[in-house]
Amino acid sequence: MKKISFLIVVLIFSFSTIFAQNKPVNLILDTDIGPDYDDVGAMAIMHSLSDSGQVNILATVASNQSPYVAAVLDVINTYFKRPNIPVGVVRGKSVNISASQKWDSVLVAKYPHKIKNNNEAEDALNLYRKILASQADNSVTIVTIGFLTNMSNLLLSKPDKFSLLNGKELVKKKIKNLVCMAGRFPEGKEFNVEKDSISSKIVFDAWPTPIIFSGFEIGMKIHTGLPLINNNKIKNSPIKDAFAISIPKDKNDVNGRMSWDETAVLVAIKGYKKYYTLVEGRFVCNADGSNTWDKSKRGHYYLVEKTATKEMENIINNLMMR
Repeated sequence: MKKISFLIVVLIFSFSTIFAQNKPVNLILDTDIGPDYDDVGAMAIMHSLSDSGQVNILATVASNQSPYVAAVLDVINTYFKRPNIPVGVVRGKSVNISASQKWDSVLVAKYPHKIKNNNEAEDALNLYRKILASQADNSVTIVTIGFLTNMSNLLLSKPDKFSLLNGKELVKKKIKNLVCMAGRFPEGKEFNVEKDSISSKIVFDAWPTPIIFSGFEIGMKIHTGLPLINNNKIKNSPIKDAFAISIPKDKNDVNGRMSWDETAVLVAIKGYKKYYTLVEGRFVCNADGSNTWDKSKRGHYYLVEKTATKEMENIINNLMMR
């Protein structure tokens, strides 16, 4: 009888462990979609992994005030048959950069979407506080593939109709992980941090949960997109169009676009262990947006390559084409 009881306990534990491992990640994507088009690839990966039940997309939020940003987010969500995903756009003082290759305006003109301009999207801060307040404690992952403006606004926010907690308290209670495509390691200067260095410093100095950084050096070596644009079976795709329009316009992309944002989203959803190792320490953000790394402190981590570059390219390309 004791053996049977023991076996039942083992089976229950095994099933509960499997269930916990397979539970989808509750994800908020925070993107500057526009200055670059690797954000488009990152969104394709996110939706692809949502199709297989690995992620529950809570919202797509813009840290950029480009006039096409809300509509582009809505285009991509709608294309992947998730038109009801909430879309937020940063308000107040923030960065405003459009796509130099003009792929964003092409997508908005060509593909179905409901949100026509940024004013029709939700206020990013309100959306964050509303969603976080409604989620279980320690259950939400945020991945930033753009500026840290929204994260700073969230940290500094006051209690409101959604929660009696201030921003830092709300983050500490609800956020499990923050994954950022930000910085160069062990030191350097990177676009996402530099463009709103004030917000970056606020976040990296005060964020109360662990942060994983996918640095510039990680995505720089991984070139993707050519299999997508050369795949004749994929037609009428905003993902393919963004890459097909943009890759020929930059000689640096002759082997495919560098995959900064895709790596961050991949790690945010599937974890780092299969692809990378971590270095622990603390991100030190300087006033000019450059960064160094303090090895004597704890709580922050940056990715170090483990999987071969070619294999990472294949993984990302396949997910973008799924």
